[in-house]
Amino acid sequence: MNKKAKTVYIDTLGCPKNISDSEVAAGNLEAAGFSIVDDPETADIIMVNTCGFIEDAKKESIEHIFQMDDARKEGAKLVISGCLAQRYAQELFDEIPEADLIIGVNEYERVGELFRDLETRRAISGPCDLAPLEKSFRRYRETPYSASLKIAEGCNNRCTYCVIPQIRGPYRSKKMEDILEEARDLAAHGCKELILIAQDVAYYGLDLYKKKMLAPLLTELCKIEGIRWIRLMYCYDDRIDDELIRVMAAEEKICPYIDIPLQHASDRILKAMRRNSTRASIHKTLAKLREAIPDICIRTTLIVGFPGETDEDYEELVKMVEEEEFGRLGVFAYSQEEGTPAGEMPDQIEAEVKEARLDGIMMRQMEISRAHNESLIGRKLLCFVEGQEEDGTYNGRTVYDAPEIDNGVVFTSDRELKRGDMVPVLIRDAFDYDLSGVAVNE
Repeated sequence: MNKKAKTVYIDTLGCPKNISDSEVAAGNLEAAGFSIVDDPETADIIMVNTCGFIEDAKKESIEHIFQMDDARKEGAKLVISGCLAQRYAQELFDEIPEADLIIGVNEYERVGELFRDLETRRAISGPCDLAPLEKSFRRYRETPYSASLKIAEGCNNRCTYCVIPQIRGPYRSKKMEDILEEARDLAAHGCKELILIAQDVAYYGLDLYKKKMLAPLLTELCKIEGIRWIRLMYCYDDRIDDELIRVMAAEEKICPYIDIPLQHASDRILKAMRRNSTRASIHKTLAKLREAIPDICIRTTLIVGFPGETDEDYEELVKMVEEEEFGRLGVFAYSQEEGTPAGEMPDQIEAEVKEARLDGIMMRQMEISRAHNESLIGRKLLCFVEGQEEDGTYNGRTVYDAPEIDNGVVFTSDRELKRGDMVPVLIRDAFDYDLSGVAVNE
């Protein structure tokens, strides 16, 4: 190992999948003799794990790269990794001479050997391994009371706006026994909440076992002692079948929560996006979920301003938001990405129109969210403690909220609490997106 390069700081941008990748990188680095530190100014190596999904994410990643370059001490090395590095390795190599190493998303298992030799500038972003995803070797950031668990990598969908298949490769499921082993390891480290992630969680098993295996996987995960909540993220609606819904309804550990990225409501736009859904099929799936799990919180993400989106298409989207009353909702303005079919489509929408449409949906969703939150006043909800604001005042989240992206609860407690505790909270007030209350006895 380079004697001057023993400590590593990892700066992670983007989605929970990137967080998981950084934990894998950290685990392999520690196994190779490196130490992970929390201060970039003291590190011998700084790694920026970038996002390259849409234009705003790319800009943020570039900004962080230069921030970390400014923060590093004299002689420290700078490494760029992740989706942006996978997609634009040569461009970054040419345009950012400050970077000592550029690696794509498929190199985290061998970062130990790569970080030992940073004297010669290199850019490495090889193709994806088509073998099944292996068990992750991770280093947990803290006591992982809540942790993401990647069950697959890549994507077989070919949505016309998306570059993920180009970056991450085809869908590759992780073997069930490896997932269960990783989940048991997390539980042994104090994990109470598993957040299952993949590009399409509901597709799990189709490549490896030739049939959908998410429902059997959930049944086995629920048997692990210590795990109290299991949360499903990124489930495409056309893969959600009756067996999955039955297991979700039957197993108490599975949160009454599901993230379904629907993207749009107009059949014309859904077809142009190359989605497998229609407005009717979407409603049918959501109705089945609500019938089986009456208190379910459904999260979705939408795209406004897709090429050719008319006022009528947009109104269909607004109507769906009003009719379905999603518990949690995020909206993206369409980003014209090079190398995608949608990027070459005519009738690109002006930025001002996209922003106005985004604001219009979020204003309507704010009203829906406020009404839903007000309906919770007087209820006692179990909450994870996420942190302390001041003496006796804490912030947390309910079973209806994924960490860092959903709503929160501010509450008081007459007993001292710590991060990761689970306490019942009596809801006393409601706001547009958050709640407030007081911790009570079980």
